Amino acid sequence: MIRLLISTAAYLVANAVGLFVATLLLDGFRIDPLSFVVAVALFSAVQAVLSPLITKITFKNFPQLMGGIALVTIFIVLFITASIMPGMEIGGIANWLAATLLVWLGSLIATILLPIYVFKQLRERKRQDG
Repeated sequence: MIRLLISTAAYLVANAVGLFVATLLLDGFRIDPLSFVVAVALFSAVQAVLSPLITKITFKNFPQLMGGIALVTIFIVLFITASIMPGMEIGGIANWLAATLLVWLGSLIATILLPIYVFKQLRERKRQDG
């Protein structure tokens, strides 16, 4: 149960980092501060649901695209999230493409670094206390 909570927290934080990086680096990409938490939760939920579905469809029909499936998924999830969230605006086509890449890259880096540094320290503290 603890592992599931840690995994979920890491997933949410990784997506938050990715979206935050896009808001910092792209002029037209904007998420209202009050909407940010909801946007991250919605983005993560839609991604969790669509990712296996898109992977299965791609593997079956377009196996050549399997290497870029994460980028395709993030593009679609950004589209859905921006459509639903009134406080989120992405901008023109260049921003859509750049946001897809930045959210993917930010999430990827956070997904790699969080378990190494943050969660490792939490486990070590738990062992010392327990």
